[in-house]
Parts: sequence; structure tokens; C-alpha cells
Amino acid sequence: MKKLLFFDSTLRDGSHAIKHQLTKENIADYCKAMDNSGMNTIIVGHGNGLGASSLQVGLSLFSDNEMLTTAKKHLKRTKLGVFLIPGFGTIKDDVVPAIEAGVDLFCVASHCTEADVTRQHIEYLRKEGKEVYGILMMYHMTTTEKLVEEAMKMQEYGAMGIVIMDSAGASTPDLVKRTINALVNKLDIRVGFHPHNNMGIAVSNALIAIEQGASIIDGTLRGFGAGAGNCQLEALVALLHKTGVNTGLNLYKMLDASEEIVSKIMDRDTGLSALSIISGMAEVFSSFAPHVKKAAEKFGVDPRDIFMELGNQKVVGGQEDMVIEIAMNLAQRKKQDDISYIFESLL
Repeated sequence: MKKLLFFDSTLRDGSHAIKHQLTKENIADYCKAMDNSGMNTIIVGHGNGLGASSLQVGLSLFSDNEMLTTAKKHLKRTKLGVFLIPGFGTIKDDVVPAIEAGVDLFCVASHCTEADVTRQHIEYLRKEGKEVYGILMMYHMTTTEKLVEEAMKMQEYGAMGIVIMDSAGASTPDLVKRTINALVNKLDIRVGFHPHNNMGIAVSNALIAIEQGASIIDGTLRGFGAGAGNCQLEALVALLHKTGVNTGLNLYKMLDASEEIVSKIMDRDTGLSALSIISGMAEVFSSFAPHVKKAAEKFGVDPRDIFMELGNQKVVGGQEDMVIEIAMNLAQRKKQDDISYIFESLL
């Protein structure tokens, strides 16, 4: 069994939960606290990665470069990682400056059926001698066979591992088991898993992934992340220690950082709200929640109906503009239903 690697996305996925308003002090305090915890990599930046700060998906408080250089100053033992979705980030404007800022590890991501778009970025980074992992998001939206095919493309491009993301928290235990098993059996590189907690089973799904041969787990302290949050790393590590697995992590350091730093950054506890559960059922990325809430209030419709319709239309991250259109259509439909009811009651 390969040594388990843990990627800590608290300062990346957690950014979604606070509308990308991480401060330099947040980043510095967290990196100092976690640097001697045994964590393999701390991933830092906007929730959608390098180059993503925008009006469409949210403006960061500071530039990518400012966040990365701040983190690098306080990471002596732990690798500095970044997340990148081609289209948001480019090689010239984002990857090259990140390398210059001292980034050690790059996670290059695409939708689960679009690995082709990562080729240029992965190949470039491998030529630069960087550690690179391919990320397949919203993996539940395709078949296991297609996912293996896309993962093999990333392996061919030079990725040192493939991490599948349960971006909508839609995974059942059986889906995790079948998918991880298939990837581990077909690939020659590491397989990893990034679970979300929309239906309350992120830690157990992570454990199932490890049991099936996954050797990378990407999560956050306190589950800090979009929607219901991610796999809570300190809880998973405690469970692994209890079952006799040597993670190489200092659980007490993680618990201290969780209580003393992350709890103060969070503006709310991550948990299983009604919308989190519905977004998991609808198989919609958790970061849609604030857009859905706002549109539901504006148009006087049920946010759960918006989520279910988003799911029916199989939206992915970057299509947040569809929320308004769907809310408007639902409001119009509701108005027509009300008129029909009034008319029928008069007959």
C-alpha cells in the first residue's frame, strides 16, 4: 500500500465559504500553525483556483501572488500547492508567476469529461520539473468507464496522480467503491479523492476510498468549504489512528489549528442545512447555494426547486448565471399556476 498523502485545501476550498475574503493574516497564521503538522501540501488561493478572481465567481481580497508569497514565507516543511482550472488560469499570466512565487505542487482540474483541456498545462509543468496532479471534477456526471478513459489521458500527459472530486457531495458509498477500485486497477499512478459532505458521509466515503486503494485524500480542517463543506481532515485522521493506520500527521497540531484559527475564519459552522442536502440530491456544485438563495428571495420561489432544476439541466461550476434564468422561469410558472387556480375556483 502506498503511503497516504494528505492535501489540505482549507485555504482554497474554504475560500468559497467566506466569498473568497481570506486575509494575509489568515493565511500566515494557518501556515505557521500547520507547517510542523506533517501535512504533505497546503493548497492556497481563490476557491476556483489561479486566475479565477472575478465578478462572475467572486473577487478575492488579495491577488494570487500576494496570497502565495504570504503562504510561502511560513511554509518550511510543507509543500505549497495551487489549484488551476484551464480557462480561468493561463500559463503565461498565472502558472509562470506561481512558479516564481515558489509553488511546489499544482492541481490542474477539468470537468470529468474534459481532460483534454489540461494537456498543455500538465505537460508544461512537468517540463518545468513541478509536481503535478490531474483533477476530475463532478465525477458522478459520467460513467466509470469514461472517467477511467479521461484519467488515463491525464496520466499520459504526465500527471503524477489523479484526484476525483465529489464536487456536489452526490456520492453514495457504492459509487465511491466502484470508481476508486476501477481507477486503482487501471492507472499506474496515485489515485485520490476529494469528498464533499452534502449528505453527511464525507469522512466515511474518504475511508472507503482509502480501503479501495486511494492514496491521496484532499480535504479541509473543520470541513471548511463550499456548501456543507468537505471531508473534515482531523476527524478522518482520528478515525485512521483509531484503526491503526499511521498517517504521519500530528493530530493535536491539526486540532489546535482547527480550534484556534479556522473557527475564527469561518463565519458559520459548516453543516447539513436543508439546501446542502438538496444540492447533494440534485447533484449540483455546493458553491451555487448563495446564488440560489439570493435568486429565490428576489423572485419569490422555493430555493429547493431551483436546485432541483439546476440538477435536471446538469449545470457545472461557471454556469451560475443560469440560476437567475431558472428562478425567473419558476416564478413565471408559479404566477401562471396561481392564475389558473383562481380562474378554476371561479367556475
